[in-house]
Amino acid sequence: MKYYLLSVIQPAEGEPPSAEALARIMRDVEGFHQELREAGAWVFAGGLHGPETAVVLRPRGGEVRVTDGPYTQGDEYLGGLCLIKAPDLDAALEWGRKAGLATTLPIEVRPFLHPAGD
Repeated sequence: MKYYLLSVIQPAEGEPPSAEALARIMRDVEGFHQELREAGAWVFAGGLHGPETAVVLRPRGGEVRVTDGPYTQGDEYLGGLCLIKAPDLDAALEWGRKAGLATTLPIEVRPFLHPAGD
């Protein structure tokens, strides 16, 4: 098994979904997480606060500089993540497709450098 990161790409601009739409999305996301658990692919998942809550720690010359706010500005940001186990990229992409349908947002699928030790 390999580990894959499914990153939820959140738009920085635009209207958030209505309360009704958000409730439906959250039900779909929980259903997706349950499907991952039942398949033995679940490792961890969670949403993130907006980039304005970020703190960047940057080592320089033996010291660490602390900067509030996001490091980069962009049209999108990491809104959440899901860490999964999958036998190969094709299986991970299928999970990513299901994540996209549940969240209604773009999903980036990336493998970890080293295989899982299971």
